[in-house]
Amino acid sequence: MPLVDPRSGFVAPVAAATPARLPVAAPTLPAAEGVLPYLQRIDASGWYSNFGPLVQELEARLAGRFVHPTEVVTVANGTLALTLALQALDLPRGGFCAIPSWTFVATAHAVRMAGLTPWFVDVEPEGGELTPDLLAQALPRAPGPVVATLPVSVMGRPTQVEAWAAFQEATGLPVILDAAAGFDAVHDAAVTVMVSLHATKALGIGEGAFLATRDPALARRWRALTNFAFMGDRIARYPATNAKLSEYAAAVGLAALDIWPETRNRYVAAARRLRIALSDEPRVRFQSGWGLDWISSTCLVSLPQGSADAVEAFLNEQGVETRRWWGAGCHTAPAFADCPSDSLEATVKLAGSGLGIPFFAHLQPDQINRVARTLKLAMDQAGFERTPA
Repeated sequence: MPLVDPRSGFVAPVAAATPARLPVAAPTLPAAEGVLPYLQRIDASGWYSNFGPLVQELEARLAGRFVHPTEVVTVANGTLALTLALQALDLPRGGFCAIPSWTFVATAHAVRMAGLTPWFVDVEPEGGELTPDLLAQALPRAPGPVVATLPVSVMGRPTQVEAWAAFQEATGLPVILDAAAGFDAVHDAAVTVMVSLHATKALGIGEGAFLATRDPALARRWRALTNFAFMGDRIARYPATNAKLSEYAAAVGLAALDIWPETRNRYVAAARRLRIALSDEPRVRFQSGWGLDWISSTCLVSLPQGSADAVEAFLNEQGVETRRWWGAGCHTAPAFADCPSDSLEATVKLAGSGLGIPFFAHLQPDQINRVARTLKLAMDQAGFERTPA
């Protein structure tokens, strides 16, 4: 209420309330009551790690989401999962692994930890994806022997798994799909697939991931690599690590799967409201099918070329958080300055036009309207014409 000076009767004006800062993302994990029955099962069994009954149940339920008989192995996190998937192939140390620069740095870190060297290649300009055709065209320009490739599902977008399987068959080059954000869209393990279960993902458990394959022998090797290279005994057969998922993490995963249909519906509803709020804005484009055919826990929009810096600055001034989820590409990170790159023209353009805007399952209608209104105003202020992005 207004402040009144009792001596003069002067009424001080009330400052406009500053809107609360709107985060770019907010995790959705199961509530305590959903996890409790699984915790009680842990108490009853006294089994806390080392491939306990909850981990086995979680893996079986995850495998059941795939269209063909599939083996699933859980891992402590996605970066370790990619690393172990590469190590399981016994590739020549120092060999080149072809990856898109348009990805999160974990992809490149995993390549390095597996004893390989990232070779950054370009992606298609619209969806930002490394495709089998693009890699086939780039391979003659490789700086040395390419021993594997890690294509990436862009922010959870569906990927051409069967096309990559055909590429693997034709070239003999092992393919591991980094589908970290692809829980909703990935249902085929024709090539090795890694899905993250980090708290920021659509189905999150805090920290965790899983690898999927149709090859039981490969899955057995992954499992050994997560457990000191033991295979039902205590003999360390080759260099390995400890990357197992605990029963407690599995408890959260099972509770998250129990409510996944509801969680997915909430993501879809929020995504469709956001699409509607920006349906009259031709300068903003969503990923193809996002919120319609598939969903993820983040929203990446494409803006007019060169506008991302100005739009990001304006939104942040207005308390609307944004995120360059993949920065300017892995090739710009100091950690990978010594890694060779092919031409990255499309990657550079994507970095200048892509922006993560606020999105989460419990995003409210007033918050959606705020995002849309501020985003439109940002582009108007920056002087970008209302022409398609």
